[in-house]
Amino acid sequence: MELANYKACICEGSAENAIIDILLDYDLMIFKREEMIEEEVLRCRDGKKFEQKYLRKGFKDKISVIRILDSRHENFKLSKAYADKVDVINVVTAPEIEMLIIFNEDKYKEFKKSAKKPSSFCKEDLKMAEVKSYDFVKNYFRDPMVLVTAIRKYHEMSRVPRGEYTLLDLLRSVSYTHLTLPTNSLV
Repeated sequence: MELANYKACICEGSAENAIIDILLDYDLMIFKREEMIEEEVLRCRDGKKFEQKYLRKGFKDKISVIRILDSRHENFKLSKAYADKVDVINVVTAPEIEMLIIFNEDKYKEFKKSAKKPSSFCKEDLKMAEVKSYDFVKNYFRDPMVLVTAIRKYHEMSRVPRGEYTLLDLLRSVSYTHLTLPTNSLV
């Protein structure tokens, strides 16, 4: 995956936002927060609104828009004026980001038998009522290597269509010993 100098990382929901923040805080991604527009994860999912709010600031170079979403069919339309200036990269977490928790809990077989949506399985079977909340996910994956391991398991078990990206594609290779606590950490 080749990225432009400027990056915008757009997340679908709070859980995705927490995952990306953890990966950024621990310098586990192939890009850094300082390379991102406004240095934070954006929640603007509509292409036209994104264009109006962020692209009209006059960037000279190309921008990579990295979208973290669970749908393979969600459109992100920009006007023709920005077609050559923006590279849209979809990172798909289908069926839902909560699969990371299911893999971490080693409950994949039980999940498959349940025929539930991942978030419903987490709420009902794993008793994680707040599974979609930013704070819950950030606390659940407070050890970033637990998150990285879950991302790897998820990628291995997923049927990833050719040309599609997963969270694993956004990770840089690191070892646990090279992790440093984020500067804003209280630990």
